[in-house]
Amino acid sequence: MCGITGWVAFDADLRTSGDVVAAMTATMDRRGPDESGTWIRRHVALGHRRLAVIDLAGGKQPMTVTTPAGEVAIAYSGEAYNFRELREELRRRGHRFLTSSDTEVVLRGYLEWGDAVAERLNGMFAFAVWDARDEKLVLVRDRLGVKPLYCYPTPDGIVFGSEPKAILANPAVRPVVGLDGLRELVAFTMTPKWALWKGMREVEPGTLLTVDRAGLRERVYWRLETAAHPDELDGTVATVQSLLTDTVARQLVADVPLCVLLSGGLDSSAVTGLAAAHLAEAGEKVRTFSVDFVGREETFRADEARTTPDTPYIRDVVAAVGAKHEFVTLDASPLTDPALRREVIRARDLPIGFGEMDTSLLLLFQAIRRESTVALSGEAADEVFGGYRWFHDQDVVRTAGFPWLVYPSAMSGDRAAVMSPDVRSRLDVAAYTADQYATAVAQVEHLPGDSAVERRMRTISHLHLTRFVRMMLDRKDRISMAAGLEVRVPFCDHRLVEYAYRAPWRMKSFDGREKSLLRHAVPHVLPRSVRHRLKASYPSTQDPSYNVELQRQAGEVLADRQHPVAALIDHAWLRSAIAMDPAATPASVRRGIDRVLDLYHWFELYRPSIELD
Repeated sequence: MCGITGWVAFDADLRTSGDVVAAMTATMDRRGPDESGTWIRRHVALGHRRLAVIDLAGGKQPMTVTTPAGEVAIAYSGEAYNFRELREELRRRGHRFLTSSDTEVVLRGYLEWGDAVAERLNGMFAFAVWDARDEKLVLVRDRLGVKPLYCYPTPDGIVFGSEPKAILANPAVRPVVGLDGLRELVAFTMTPKWALWKGMREVEPGTLLTVDRAGLRERVYWRLETAAHPDELDGTVATVQSLLTDTVARQLVADVPLCVLLSGGLDSSAVTGLAAAHLAEAGEKVRTFSVDFVGREETFRADEARTTPDTPYIRDVVAAVGAKHEFVTLDASPLTDPALRREVIRARDLPIGFGEMDTSLLLLFQAIRRESTVALSGEAADEVFGGYRWFHDQDVVRTAGFPWLVYPSAMSGDRAAVMSPDVRSRLDVAAYTADQYATAVAQVEHLPGDSAVERRMRTISHLHLTRFVRMMLDRKDRISMAAGLEVRVPFCDHRLVEYAYRAPWRMKSFDGREKSLLRHAVPHVLPRSVRHRLKASYPSTQDPSYNVELQRQAGEVLADRQHPVAALIDHAWLRSAIAMDPAATPASVRRGIDRVLDLYHWFELYRPSIELD
């Protein structure tokens, strides 16, 4: 797991720009704390920061191969879980390997199959290949978008990086945010290709870009497609079990300490149970970690996102599988530390406004990193199997709109409320959201004879797998990598995603519960309590002192009339939020305050120019 960056300029000699490339690469030191490398030729420069996971001694990058027609170089981030099978196939085709790393397998695979190597990879990855034989750059991103990749086209080439901060370190790139950037930041529709910064774009999942003297070309090598489901219910459950068992086993390969993130919910418990069973065959115990808050179990109050505390269920799983477990218990006070908030904003390059759910996640990952370098997560199971509450809320299902914005929660409501009236008017978030919804729905394929219910639920599933999950994966990747921790996501195995997506909704909810297929595929590795537990969101502190400190900091922002953020926010809204009883502040208001504070610190970190015309 690493960070990559680079620069192609056909009208310049980049051999004199080593300091720029080094600066771009250095922005991602936390993604790759183990090693740094750059590779520069006349019209191309590649940078790499490495988190060593496979072949600790031999996986240095950028990695090159010299051919009779010119050099081929790669900067690679991620993991190819089928690299061993591909290496054997390439050996049979005559390739000789100097390392045991998956990076060399991908590079040799490119030499053998060209950019079609992307279709052969099973994993999470983002990589860049410079092919001097044709003077071209190829950028490739994995199918689900587990690993991030951004680019900034220029008149004579491109600047790219795992994160926007690497691109922004290039003097050819101006840190400008326009109306489109702000619209999506507020609207939360997860528009494909969107990047906050003007002129920048995300390389879409399942896509590769080719850049040469003729310009930039895009090829989609994978997309979510609708097809007839081949199996009856029993066969479907058995196939889900087989696919998930296989992908968890594949993702347990590492040359460094490895663990599982365990919340006590169905998803993480399933991964834990399958991992424990696989490791037990080698006489090993699974290592697990979870996050909790001081006194939370004793003082827990049910809310809109959680009906039960996590801790009892975590204990049940640990006892059932014999895990070596550690609770990372947090106090509320560090969660409001402005320095920690800035760390999260710096990690994500965004003033996104998830508050203590992001700061606690970073603290959790930092604690885990002291013991492990790789962690498996249950992320994306809700998108794949229909686990979110709004999948099962008939009012939401019947409403035309993005379900996560229709369902009443801290994430929905008037997300633009914190912006000034003038900015709100210019953004016109309602029109933007409606346009994005129409565009997203038009991309969904249906089968002849599908019922109205099936068509609607397929649409909702498609929205989650092509939009919502990308935000969740980006959050997970950026915050974990800020701690130097690689997080793997078995539920994003494209084979499992394709199979589950094509299964009819009646199978995904056949027992009247959420995630029916998953629940019935893994009972052999779960305690009974977890098999019957309701969906619970990532934990959030319920300590009123958090709101008190949040409101105090918001008061400081309100008083600083000379700060650039003052022109963006609604001062009347913020005064009203500060005046609320801290013990009774709604979650939506707390998230609004978080967005204001994030904007404030984001300005301090990035000094962006805002263009509202």
